[in-house]
Amino acid sequence: MEITALGYIGINSSQIDQWSQMATGLLGMQQVDRGGKMRAFRMDDRKQRLIVDGSSDAGLAMMGWEVPSTAELDQLAGRLESHGVQVVRGSRALADERHVTELITFADPTGNRLEAFCKPELAAESFKPGRPISGFRTGALGMGHVVLNVEDVERLLPFYRDVLGFHVSDFGLKPYGLYFFHVNGRHHSFAMVGSGRKALHHFMVELGSLDDVGQGYDLAQMDEGRVAYTLGRHTNDHMTSFYVNTPSDFFIEYGWGGRVIDPETWKPHETFDGPSLWGHERLYMPEEQRKRLRDMRLDAAARGVRVADPRVPPLNCAWLDSVIARE
Repeated sequence: MEITALGYIGINSSQIDQWSQMATGLLGMQQVDRGGKMRAFRMDDRKQRLIVDGSSDAGLAMMGWEVPSTAELDQLAGRLESHGVQVVRGSRALADERHVTELITFADPTGNRLEAFCKPELAAESFKPGRPISGFRTGALGMGHVVLNVEDVERLLPFYRDVLGFHVSDFGLKPYGLYFFHVNGRHHSFAMVGSGRKALHHFMVELGSLDDVGQGYDLAQMDEGRVAYTLGRHTNDHMTSFYVNTPSDFFIEYGWGGRVIDPETWKPHETFDGPSLWGHERLYMPEEQRKRLRDMRLDAAARGVRVADPRVPPLNCAWLDSVIARE
């Protein structure tokens, strides 16, 4: 499989000043000077991870997927073309703009723009966060993940799974199709939900410390209407996170403690416990929809659904051990 990570994301939004304020002051990214209506932001040693283009309000502009080498970029391009996907070789000017050596551009069957690239440029200066944080969890795991609202999951599944080579981590079929895909050890770098819409749902960035997330949560709560999902923990990737409303019509998930899987041994499976173990109250939803999700969380809690944390030593209690043994 050529694609190894989500490398960058591009957003179209005329609210570039609001994006700059949120990306630096809340998320802790570092703004990189760009001319005109363009803004770019760093998260690590890469020259950029998030790009905001102020020329329109179209939402998601592109997803940039990383491959290890020129040979694998050519291999991916050949497979795309063999499946009837039009591939365009990125110009030198576009490669310079993306701070990569080479790239190709193409679209999924519903017109979402994708880019695949190799050999990203590293910055000469150390990353300087926009607020005090321990840093972002990137490296081999990539920038984070992207989740798309799509009209028909089944239409897109063959493209992302069979053509691009993304691997299914898990999926849900009710009340709508929901698929999560991995391309490395991160539980999912891409997901799509069959909501009947075509739009970016959210992208996720992972922090190096739970305190980074908690302090960000305090900051977000001070900004009226900024919090979209309350603090909670997901069932499948075990991420502890909250979601914020952005200056555009989608969310950002701000999390810590995401699950790292072994892609060689992982088996895809259907999930039934709902999206969250606790929390993640969707403040923007009507009460009836919130109640349905809340009932799923309460049901999981009543059944004792828990996630073992390998970083915390097990309890050492003879009474508890005997109760567990009896059960």
